[in-house]
Amino acid sequence: MSESMETLFIADDELSIREGLKCIIDWEELGFTLCGEAANGQEALTKILAYRPSLVMLDVKMPGMHGTEIMARAREAGFTGKCIILSGYSDFKYAQEAIKSGVSYYLTKPLDEEELYQVVSEIRDLIRSEKQQSSHIVALKDKAKSMILYELLTNKLTAPLSEEDKEHFRLTAEVYQVVICEDFHTRDTSAPYTFAELLKVTNKENSTFEHLEADSKDIVLLKGAHGQYRLMDFLEHLEELPLQSGSPMASMFITYGRPVSEVEDIHLSYEDALALLNRRFFCAQEQHALGYESLPGNVDKVPSSPPRCGFLALDKYLAADFVNRFVDYILSFNRKMVVAVLQELEDTCTDTTEEISAIKLFLTDIYLQIKERINHTYGAAEIPFETNSAVIEFITSQNYLYEIIRFLSEQFEKVMNATGNPSRDTILDDVLFYIDHNFRNNIKLETIAPLFGYNSAYLGKIFNKTVGESFNTYLDHKRIECAKELLMENKLKVYEIAEQVGYKNVDYFHKKFKKYVGVSPAEYRK
Repeated sequence: MSESMETLFIADDELSIREGLKCIIDWEELGFTLCGEAANGQEALTKILAYRPSLVMLDVKMPGMHGTEIMARAREAGFTGKCIILSGYSDFKYAQEAIKSGVSYYLTKPLDEEELYQVVSEIRDLIRSEKQQSSHIVALKDKAKSMILYELLTNKLTAPLSEEDKEHFRLTAEVYQVVICEDFHTRDTSAPYTFAELLKVTNKENSTFEHLEADSKDIVLLKGAHGQYRLMDFLEHLEELPLQSGSPMASMFITYGRPVSEVEDIHLSYEDALALLNRRFFCAQEQHALGYESLPGNVDKVPSSPPRCGFLALDKYLAADFVNRFVDYILSFNRKMVVAVLQELEDTCTDTTEEISAIKLFLTDIYLQIKERINHTYGAAEIPFETNSAVIEFITSQNYLYEIIRFLSEQFEKVMNATGNPSRDTILDDVLFYIDHNFRNNIKLETIAPLFGYNSAYLGKIFNKTVGESFNTYLDHKRIECAKELLMENKLKVYEIAEQVGYKNVDYFHKKFKKYVGVSPAEYRK
């Protein structure tokens, strides 16, 4: 059946009349197709409510229920279709009852073919006009809502929304949060999947989230605690599961702003998410999400190193300090401290409010100064340094900070190997030293292996063989042992201890603690 066709329902207790109505005029030419028929009143009412036809042809005298009563009860049940009452009686009282029952037309038998054709044509035009008007109203409402949401996001509302407006636009939640989604691989907003599609929640009447595209960005406005819960669940899967090639999650990168409780503050969450898109440079390898907690100066941020007094300017004095320490540790073959200073350098760059171009220039300057100092000590011919132009081109072209830090690590390792200390026998001691002092942070084998000049797979094998357990198990043991000490001190709450020892999710901490200790954190404390 064509989508443009309207539906027709015929009800008459005489089969011959029903058959005659089907062929008295060319219904298909007029845009109608038969969807059902009935021979008595109750059957007619049941089918009308089930099929919801565009037009009902209804005999006034039906067994069990008059046609006018059928229509009155159908209207009460929400039926909005058109109706033509047919009657062999010309008495005006039937026409009055028909009008009261919401019947548009009253025709007497025997039907005049030309009159019926004219009436059905009028009804068809009326239905089309109403649909067009309804569609126009819906489009206007959608456009109005989109404009309101856009103005909320960009803080361009000319006047605050009234409580009635908030109710109308379904903006009465207890909390709101903005998420922006883009393609993980190309940094293009036209991601193959949207975060809204992956939320996997019922969003009846947009009660859980709003999805819109604005400023060439794919945006989701979460509404209420359930939407926030789904976001946290999504982020936990992103962090804990290895993302397989072809997975929808593997193809997207999202940023999310702070939760806000007032509609008028939604723009703050959006501004966070926008700012985070520009900070994608600071993501770790294969990191698919960036949250408001990582914005410089955010009070909710868990520091990865002891808090500094304000942000350090990336000036020549700071660069000189890093150069001096790197040169000292490289020349003394102190790999532990080279790694520690690399981590400090990464933290400093992450915490600054400088432009990314300025950060790249800062890192390039540090490398070139180190190269000059070491060449001055050993002679340029003995050290396998890259040319200045190659270094400048490499650092300038990188999309992520971790790529530049890895490059520096590899270069410093080459220098130490070339200047007389190629032995790697104690590399595991350096790795264990690093874990023991950084387990409170979000460290992973994939991110620390390059700092020691290894790929993660090879380092993992060495680690397992030498230590007798996997990297992740060793890391969990360090965290759980520290958690046990903190529980014994009885100063912090369980969720605070979870954060202190490196678990962002308290439920995940509970699971790990019980796995290794055999009881819950609360039971252990008792």
